[in-house]
Amino acid sequence: MPKNNAFFEQVYQVVRLVPKGRVTTYGAIGKFLGSAKSARMVGWAMNSSHNQSPKVPAHRVVNRNGLLTGKHHFSDENTMINLLKDEGIEVTNNQVVHFKNHFWDPTEQLAL
Repeated sequence: MPKNNAFFEQVYQVVRLVPKGRVTTYGAIGKFLGSAKSARMVGWAMNSSHNQSPKVPAHRVVNRNGLLTGKHHFSDENTMINLLKDEGIEVTNNQVVHFKNHFWDPTEQLAL
């Protein structure tokens, strides 16, 4: 298995553990996986996650400021917003409202 595929699968495993009603960041996932400077690579993994099985809740991954930077990779630009709202997360101007209250940090919640 190529190195990127193994890393992508690790990313998907972490994202599948993000609870409903919570969000995490590209950087937090990278840090948890031991690659603190790999936020961009995590983003690439998320861009490729839509056909994975089991499903990857990609809508729960945002940037470090709570911005929905990945929304353009969904079927339409409102899909990510609507999925988050369905889970009780308020979004205004493409940003999670009260981001710190919804933030789920895998380094605090999971053990390697």
